Amino acid sequence: MSTIYRSAAGEREALLRYRAALEAWPVPAEHVRVPTREGETFVLVSGPEDAPPVVALHGSGANSSVWAGDVAAWSRHLRVHAVDLVGEPGLSAPSRPALDSDAVARWLDDVMAGLGLSRAAFVGMSLGGWTALDHAVRRPDRVERLALVCPGGIGRQTPLRLARALVWTPFGRWGRRRSVRAVLGLHDAGHAPLVEEVAATFGGFRPRTETLPVFSDTDLRSLAVPVMAVMGDKDLMIDSADTARRLRAHVPHAEVTVLPGVGHAVLGQGPAVLDFLRAG
Repeated sequence: MSTIYRSAAGEREALLRYRAALEAWPVPAEHVRVPTREGETFVLVSGPEDAPPVVALHGSGANSSVWAGDVAAWSRHLRVHAVDLVGEPGLSAPSRPALDSDAVARWLDDVMAGLGLSRAAFVGMSLGGWTALDHAVRRPDRVERLALVCPGGIGRQTPLRLARALVWTPFGRWGRRRSVRAVLGLHDAGHAPLVEEVAATFGGFRPRTETLPVFSDTDLRSLAVPVMAVMGDKDLMIDSADTARRLRAHVPHAEVTVLPGVGHAVLGQGPAVLDFLRAG
């Protein structure tokens, strides 16, 4: 059993769900396994080989299945590389490189080298947004554009608000569902399948618990590439108002959108992201 899971049964269930999602992938995709210094990294590659490359990075407690609703549209115009972050419940190695160092950037260097990419646009969600932004700061010559969805590392994290939402977690599947709805802001009945999926994953998975390093004003001002960022004003994990304020102050060319009534799960942004990625 991998140490990122609570039990062998939890690991088996998470991987079975992911493999089912891969079997239902809406477009033809190559399953690529890239050797890296952090262990093997799994990447789903789809779209025309000669199309502009995009690297898509999911959030914590997730895997590349989060892009299933967007990849069909994106891959008509782009070469999409959906990367399973190491240390998360996907098919990549369980390694967790230190966030307060250049270890994540070096891992992503290896991934890009293995994929034959010298430069690409990046789409990042939550922890994946932090990872993409970290790469843009440390490797500015390798990032073409930066699309960030509920990104970490810009606005303050809000652990007290998060803790109040997680109070129901110990009470079995019912409690996890309630906490997931609160944390992600998914209260509509139509989101029940997604809530169930997330609750099931966190029943057997041990998420990273360290605080994300916050990018400095200087780091943000160094971003010369086109940037878009979208977040919800009801996010319980990250202070979205702080994220928007800092981006507008230090990345004035960024397209910043704060969605009213939306939590950490920012859904339905695929068309806007595609328009942004194709604008170049």
